[in-house]
Amino acid sequence: MNVNIDFDKLEVGFDVPAVPGMNEKDIQTPALVLDLDALERNIKKMGDYAKSRGMRHRVHGKMHKSVDVAKLQERLGGAVGVCCQKVSEAEVFARGGIKDVLVSNQVRDPNKIDRLAQMPKYGGRVIVCVDDIDNVPQLSKAAQKHCTEIHCFVEIDCGAGRCGVSTSSDVVKIAKAIDEAAGLKFTGLQAYQGAMQHIDEYEARKAKIDIAIAQVSEAVDALRKVGLEPELVSGGGTGSYYFESNSGVFNELQCGSYAFMDADYGRILDKDGNRIDQGEWENAFFIFTQVMSHTKPDKAIVDAGLKAQSVDSGLPVIYGRSDIEYIKCSDEHGVVADPDGVLKVGDKLRLVPGHCDPTANVHDWYVGTRNGKVETVWPVSARGKAY
Repeated sequence: MNVNIDFDKLEVGFDVPAVPGMNEKDIQTPALVLDLDALERNIKKMGDYAKSRGMRHRVHGKMHKSVDVAKLQERLGGAVGVCCQKVSEAEVFARGGIKDVLVSNQVRDPNKIDRLAQMPKYGGRVIVCVDDIDNVPQLSKAAQKHCTEIHCFVEIDCGAGRCGVSTSSDVVKIAKAIDEAAGLKFTGLQAYQGAMQHIDEYEARKAKIDIAIAQVSEAVDALRKVGLEPELVSGGGTGSYYFESNSGVFNELQCGSYAFMDADYGRILDKDGNRIDQGEWENAFFIFTQVMSHTKPDKAIVDAGLKAQSVDSGLPVIYGRSDIEYIKCSDEHGVVADPDGVLKVGDKLRLVPGHCDPTANVHDWYVGTRNGKVETVWPVSARGKAY
């Protein structure tokens, strides 16, 4: 959570991997390092883009799981709130002072619904996604019990093939039920096309999102015909935000990974055929690791293995180096191909993880650096909040 930390009482290597003021080279490894200059430029760039298009930008908290990063996104990028995927995650952001929290997922467990209904007491708006009319009375009962109001999005399955309804008639049916239910407010639509975010080619992504935009537009028209104007039509990710923002249908973006830029997102191409991590966005998120063994002349062993990262989207890339390559990992070790033997024990490297979201979730701290010095250390506030 966003708290004041007395670093004078913390011990580097026992409590935290670094403290403000120390040299970057002295950070204990493996650790998550944020390049604050790059992070701030990314945040400001997306904020300026959204503002120029008249769009709201609700940042994705599941990416960084950090109240401090979310507040930086509000301050520098004009973010209007946060998306979360789990109630426990949303509770952390609500308690941390974020005033507009969307659980961009369904909540069906009775205990979780009860906790969700209490969240408005922290002083902000709470929105949840609904894709089943039977969920409506469950949410209504809990809201009435706690004398609160839960805002609701009807979720449309616009291509991800996960949650959501597929027809405009189902959208209208659920929206009407929400509108008529005590303690609930129909607020709009959730329409995130997650399946196309990592398609490499720009035109291939556009073809997928064009289908989704047509589907969402039809649903909006159907709602208007029954007098239910959606306040928000929310969606759009790092791989598609420019499509949604120019659609004339969406008015809220949900981009997350743009701020950190991992290796998997970085490889997708913009409209000119360039990787998006080579001009559109900067790498700001790294695993700091060091060489711990080099007994094999052509291989160096580093201390960042599976327990320091997620490799579901591929192995990490060594930042700024083409002469060495991270080639495999086990629980505690990473193997770096070093054909020319340029590395030595103690050398430190920056790895760009394949997938930032689950990588952040296995660490306790972010170490923010600027000009070779540690400037700040932030807790990964919502790490492990999976329920």
